[in-house]
Amino acid sequence: MRRLILPLTVAVALTAAPATTAHAGPAAPDLGRAVLADGDGWGSAGAGTTGGSTAAPENVFRVSTLEEFRDAVAGDTPKIVLVEGTVDANTAPDGTPIACEDYAVGGYTLEGYLAAYDPEVWGWEDPTGPLEDARAASQDVQAEQIRVRVGSNTTVLGADDDAGLAGMNLLVHDVDNVILRNLTLSDTYDCFPGWDPGDGGSGNWNSEYDHVEVSGATNVWVDHNTFDDGDNPGSALPEYFGRKYEVHDGLLDIVRAADLVTVSWNDFVERDKAMLLGNSDGRTTDRGTLRVTYHHNHFDGLGQRAPRVRYGQVHVYNNHYTVRGDLFQYSLGVGVESHVYAENNVFDLHDGIGAEEILYNWGGDDIVEHGNAVMRDGRGRLTTVDLVEAYNTANPGLELGTGATWDPEFAVGVEPVHAVRGLPREVGAGLL
Repeated sequence: MRRLILPLTVAVALTAAPATTAHAGPAAPDLGRAVLADGDGWGSAGAGTTGGSTAAPENVFRVSTLEEFRDAVAGDTPKIVLVEGTVDANTAPDGTPIACEDYAVGGYTLEGYLAAYDPEVWGWEDPTGPLEDARAASQDVQAEQIRVRVGSNTTVLGADDDAGLAGMNLLVHDVDNVILRNLTLSDTYDCFPGWDPGDGGSGNWNSEYDHVEVSGATNVWVDHNTFDDGDNPGSALPEYFGRKYEVHDGLLDIVRAADLVTVSWNDFVERDKAMLLGNSDGRTTDRGTLRVTYHHNHFDGLGQRAPRVRYGQVHVYNNHYTVRGDLFQYSLGVGVESHVYAENNVFDLHDGIGAEEILYNWGGDDIVEHGNAVMRDGRGRLTTVDLVEAYNTANPGLELGTGATWDPEFAVGVEPVHAVRGLPREVGAGLL
């Protein structure tokens, strides 16, 4: 099978020496030992988020390969992991890129899968049989390669402006006290998406891996990172069975009772399903958790889920939304038992998209919003808008309420909305 998805170019740093105990240069120790400030979002609550700031000198690592990175972030001892260059997860220990066909087992080929499960041939039942089993087994092989688990009390920091993780499914699962900063997290692609003929009424291709998944974790700070698809944007993906062959899942999903998270000063670029907060309407065990703050992020050309919220108390303030493109469906999704407080965000509307399209009701009750403003096509004055009123007027029968169910407590530094206008120039990796 020819390779359909190409990973990012492997950085020269992949051939660097193995990770060793190191003293970073003058600037790196300060950034590596930085902690989330008091009052800076939900991540500062509870025990606070300090990451690996107390790491002993022997637990400060410089890494440039997948194996070095995987070893360095493991375990719960306080540690600082400084990433040099691009660590590409689809790379063998000798630096050789791993192609999609290298993961395939059981006779799987995309051509064979498409021929077998074409609805005109197979019908509209779920795929079953040897080729579906081979697809799932091949997916497991890739998962073993690209999934990396981060331990508690860890700071992962880009050591330079070009540092990043490519093709990696970074898991912050059931741990505490993690900081991710100054990284470009790019193109976490699934070589083996599955066809679900019942998804959305006309079927969809579903992929497996998020760039970062925070699950069951507490006190996490995600700051000054860039999330994108690198050289593999969704707009360039082919269609099969009349649907986009989607090889990407979320950029940053926060799920399964994760709690006390601050997401700040990041650039999220051109993804359809961008950020899920809570992954099931029926997961009532999420009640009382999923407390997350999103502030000073640029949501650039996202299709939906910026974020989509279930359950938790979620503060969304001083973010800049560049709303554009064919992917767009909505920005803020108000889901089951969600408690969203959105204030002083800028929505730069392009392509004829209206203010009434910014919100979407996914079975939620209330969203408190104030001070939000829109502009058109990147120019002109900001105009304050009542997002709930705009949505309700356009969607009779699906109205949202405006009850004040809670007041954000951890919200130092909320700025006037006009201060957010130039935010896209100030966010993402390389700007610390």
